[in-house]
Amino acid sequence: MNNLCTDVGYHSLYKHGEQLCGDHVDVIEKGDDYTVLVLADGLGSGVKASILSTLTSKIISTMMANEMSIEECVSTIAATLPVCEVRKVAYSTFTIMRILNNSEAELIQYDNPHVILLRDGKNFEYEKQRMETGGKIIYTSKIQLCENDVFIAMSDGAIYAGVGKYMNFGWQRENIIDYIEKLYDDNYTAKVIATLILDECDCLYGGEPGDDTTVAAIKIRTRKPVNMLFGPPSNPDDVNKMMSLFFSKDGKRIVCGGTTSMLAAQFLGEEVMPDLDYFDPDIPPIAHIKGIDLTTEGVITMTQVLKYAQNYLTDNVCYYDWSTKKDGASQIARMLFEEATDINFLVGRAMNPAHQNPGLPINFSLKMRIVEELSECLKKMGKKIKVSYF
Repeated sequence: MNNLCTDVGYHSLYKHGEQLCGDHVDVIEKGDDYTVLVLADGLGSGVKASILSTLTSKIISTMMANEMSIEECVSTIAATLPVCEVRKVAYSTFTIMRILNNSEAELIQYDNPHVILLRDGKNFEYEKQRMETGGKIIYTSKIQLCENDVFIAMSDGAIYAGVGKYMNFGWQRENIIDYIEKLYDDNYTAKVIATLILDECDCLYGGEPGDDTTVAAIKIRTRKPVNMLFGPPSNPDDVNKMMSLFFSKDGKRIVCGGTTSMLAAQFLGEEVMPDLDYFDPDIPPIAHIKGIDLTTEGVITMTQVLKYAQNYLTDNVCYYDWSTKKDGASQIARMLFEEATDINFLVGRAMNPAHQNPGLPINFSLKMRIVEELSECLKKMGKKIKVSYF
C-alpha cells in the first residue's frame, strides 16, 4: 500500500446574501501516512455559524491529530459548544474522516448527511456503529481502503438544494449518489469530484443558495510523479548534471522554455519539432521532443499556469478552460493539478538575454516568483513539491 497517497479537495457555497460561510473544513496531515479532515456545519448562517464551525473543526482536528479518542473529542466539543435554548440542538454538527497509512479509513459522523463511499466508481455500503456519548448519537466506521476509493462528505446544504424550486424534498443523498456515479471518472481528482457536486447544488439553488453548502472529498490514489525542467542552469558546465538528474527521475516530463528545450533535445540526441497548430493566440505554441511528454515556451505559458492554479484554489471557474483546451498552459495544468501527486521542479537560474529588453514585461525575478508561487499553490492542493535550483 506504500505507493498510495491521499488526495483531498473541498469547496463551499455561501448562503445567498452572506459574507461568511457557516461551514468550515480543516485538514491536518502528519507526514505521508496520516490525514484528518473535519467538516463542521455551524447552526444558522453568517458570522455566528462561521465562528462555531471554525471552533468545532479546529478543536476536533487538533485533538484527532494528537490521537485522542472519539469519546474525548466529542465530550470536549459537547462541553465547549452550548446547546441552542430554542431548538435544543447542538450549535455545530461535524463529519470526521481520518486516513491511516493510506490503508484504513475511520469515519466519525454527527448529524451531517452520511459520507458517501465510491468504490470502483459505484456506491459502497459500509458498516456503521451507533454510539451515544455526551448525549449525542455518533456513527463510527472503520474501512479497509482500496485504490481509487473516494469518500464524499457534505453539509446539509447539499441535500436541501432545490427545495421549493426544482424538487419537493431537495436533492437527497441517493440522488447525489446517482449523479456522481453517472459522472465518475477514475482520472478525476478529489477537488474535481467535490466541485462537480457543488456546481449541481448551485444550479438546483438557482444560483442563490438557501443554506451554506460544503462538499469535501478524499481520494486514495497511486502516487504519480511529474518532473518539470524550467530554464537553463546559470553555469553552462552544469547542463549535463541538470539533464542527467531530470531524465533519471520516474514519471512524466515537462520542459519549459526555448533554450531549455534545445539543451534537453541535445542531451537526448533528438530534434525539437515545433507544433504548427496554434491553439490559443495568447499562449505560444508547443513543440515535440522524443522522450519528453510535453515541451512548451517558458514564462508566458507558466504565468498562465499560475493563474489557473490560483483560480483552482478559489472558485475553480477556469476548470472548463484548462481541462479541455489544447494549448501548453492547459496541458501543464492538467498534468500538475489532476495527474501529479509528486512534482519535482528543476529550475535554471541563467539570465535569458531576450528577457533583458526593457520593452518586455519579463525578467529573471518574475521567473523565480512564478516557481515560488506555483509551488505554494500546488502544496495547498496537497501535492508533494521539491524544487532544485541550478
